[in-house]
Amino acid sequence: MSKQLVDLVNQEIANFSVLYTKLHNYHWFVNGPRFFELHVKFEELYNETTAHLDEVAERLLAIGEKPVATVKEFLTLTTIEEATGSETPDDMVSSLSSDFQKIAKELEEGIRLAEEAGDEGTGDMLLGIKKSYEKHAWMLNSYLGR
Repeated sequence: MSKQLVDLVNQEIANFSVLYTKLHNYHWFVNGPRFFELHVKFEELYNETTAHLDEVAERLLAIGEKPVATVKEFLTLTTIEEATGSETPDDMVSSLSSDFQKIAKELEEGIRLAEEAGDEGTGDMLLGIKKSYEKHAWMLNSYLGR
């Protein structure tokens, strides 16, 4: 695995970690008439994000690399924003849609780097996550009527 690919995968570990915390924030603090559906959806998304986080970190370990694993590293490497605590339910959904789109775009680069390195295992793993996040972005945008 190239250093560039390791760096990108570690960036996504940071993104998944920040996204996991953001999803918990939204899960706990969503309110209003769509509380029940969004509360459940945010839980579904943080459970999936946890699985991706673990899978990607373990992939690095399996090939002799080291995943980032501290909050300081996550906040240094992430390309998404933390929750502010003042989002409306629509703001929450919109922010998550943007995050999923951004991460999916970054994963495209990771897939390209994995192909260049002949690392089919990592490329396949990243492709699966990318497809899932593209679907979530589409669904969240549809929820907002976009």
